[in-house]
Amino acid sequence: MDHDKESARGLVQMEGYLLWSAEVEEARRSALRFADELPWLTTAQREDVARVYTADRVAASRAMLARIAARSTELRGEYNDRYCRLKARCVAAAVVTAGAVSGTCTALTLLTR
Repeated sequence: MDHDKESARGLVQMEGYLLWSAEVEEARRSALRFADELPWLTTAQREDVARVYTADRVAASRAMLARIAARSTELRGEYNDRYCRLKARCVAAAVVTAGAVSGTCTALTLLTR
C-alpha cells in the first residue's frame, strides 16, 4: 500500500512540475510576442523586456496558485466539518429510527398478547 501512495504522490508531483513548466513556457512565449510588438527595441532591450515580462507573469502565476492553494485548504476544512456534521445527523437519525421501530414492535407484541 505504501508503494501505491508513493507512486500516486510521485505522479502528482510530476503533473505539477509539467503544468508549471508549461506555464513558464507560455509566459516566455507571451513575453517574446510582446517584445516583438516593440520593433524599435534593440536586441538587448528586447531580451530585457522579455525577461522582465516573463518574471512578472511567473510571479503573478505563483501568487495566483498560492491563493488557490489557500482557498482549497479552507474549503477542505469546511467540507470536512460539514461531512462530520452530516454523518453525525445520519447516525442519530438511524439510531432514532431503529429505536422507534423497536419500540413499535415491542408495543405491538405486547398489545397482541
